[in-house]
Amino acid sequence: MKFLLEVDMGEDAFEGKAAEELGRILRYWGGNLGHYALTPGDGESVHDSAYRKVGRWTVTQ
Repeated sequence: MKFLLEVDMGEDAFEGKAAEELGRILRYWGGNLGHYALTPGDGESVHDSAYRKVGRWTVTQ
């Protein structure tokens, strides 16, 4: 299986705060993954701190 996380940082890499925003996304989803079986087909949308959809994580085979 593979766990895939794709995040679109936009033209300006989260207004020049890419490390801060990506760190927040990783902390949030790292803590939230315990609510999922993590089997192929699982996945959710990923949102930035302004609640804009910026990507998705998925589990594939």
